[in-house]
Amino acid sequence: MDKSGHGAEDPHVRPHLALLLVAVGGFSTVVLHAADVLPAQPVIPDHTFNLRDFGAVSDGSTLNTEAFKRAVAAVDQAGGGKLVVPAGTWFTGPIDLCNAIDLHLEAGATILFSPKFEDYGTSPRYRSLLQTVNAHDVKISGTGTINGHGDAWWSAAEAFKVEANARKARSNTMPRPNLVTFDRCQRVRVEGITLTASPKFNLVPARCEDVTVEGISIFNPHLQSANTDGIDPSLCQRVLIAHCRIDTDDDCIAIKSGGPAGEGVSDVLITDCTFLHGHGCSFGSETSGGDRRVTVRNCTFDGTDIGVRLKSDRTRGGLVEDVVYENLTMKNVGQAIVIVSYYPDRDIPQFGEHAESKPVGPTTPAWHRITIRNVTATGCTKNAGMILGLPESPATDITLENVSIEAPAGLRLGYAKNLTLKKVAVKAAAGEPLLIEDTVTNLKRTD
Repeated sequence: MDKSGHGAEDPHVRPHLALLLVAVGGFSTVVLHAADVLPAQPVIPDHTFNLRDFGAVSDGSTLNTEAFKRAVAAVDQAGGGKLVVPAGTWFTGPIDLCNAIDLHLEAGATILFSPKFEDYGTSPRYRSLLQTVNAHDVKISGTGTINGHGDAWWSAAEAFKVEANARKARSNTMPRPNLVTFDRCQRVRVEGITLTASPKFNLVPARCEDVTVEGISIFNPHLQSANTDGIDPSLCQRVLIAHCRIDTDDDCIAIKSGGPAGEGVSDVLITDCTFLHGHGCSFGSETSGGDRRVTVRNCTFDGTDIGVRLKSDRTRGGLVEDVVYENLTMKNVGQAIVIVSYYPDRDIPQFGEHAESKPVGPTTPAWHRITIRNVTATGCTKNAGMILGLPESPATDITLENVSIEAPAGLRLGYAKNLTLKKVAVKAAAGEPLLIEDTVTNLKRTD
């Protein structure tokens, strides 16, 4: 914002471009349209370092923690550069990166993290396995793999989840380290690599500006790796996620803004990604900081629990506005579209039930100006989904356009106003295709 309170022009959000082609890092061309997000890219000095030169051994069992420290320190002392991780399996404890570094994993290179819990602190304050804090111009590149040895954590995490669910706890996530995090960083890029076997969340840019994630793969075994989100941009500005493939046990992507109002997520483009197992491309459940100007485009969902998902509740909600999901193909997802102000699912009122209205507060969820268009969903396994706000905060100005869904049951609509359905076709195997409650006001339908 400028001093007048109006939005100052951001050089990385180009509102006047009609069409732009971007080809960065040798990846497939990303087609960007007017007002799309162009994060600033990291600038890395032309110095090259090889991990082997710092005493590292790639036998998969020799501990290389100190070698990584020495190598990163050398890059830092030189003012930045590329740290090459050659082919081989490099066993290590935690790694911290510095300013102006490109951690480059060559083909056949695997960074394998220690499975010892104590290497990452103590519960609940575990540090991430690979982290970068308060840095600028940071890159992770190449075609190698970062393996978090998550199987050491998952059985305990699953037991924790089962027990927490049984007692209806607000959180069912056992404290564990994330795999890769960037905290309060500027100009971050992650490209080409594979992230796998994360103890918890895989890639978390938090409170960062100008983040690009291009062409990475994330894999954690479904039903074995509890709460292993793929990519979680948290309280970030200007984020581009493109050409990624995510197969995991929780949110494939979760845009999170668990902070004070106005300090949330803004200007995000997620495009040309493939989502397999997992909970879809989501907002929340933390939205208290607010989310604005987010586009999800040209993505495929195959076997995902949910496709489009916006979730929050009265304890962690905020304003989410100006969101577009467009050009999406879904196959065999559980639900196609879910916008809901009750979380977890057990708190959702039954169809037709009039929920209690409560005072609007700073953590009341608010969904405004959400557009979902050009969506085809076949073979849904649960139902078409739902749009369900709150009595005191209906989902407002929601538009579904050119949407086709085939599902066992229809699309539930409740606690919404100014809802527009244009060329929406829901084919329900049983019951009505649209389950419209009397809490929907100003519904507009056109064929």
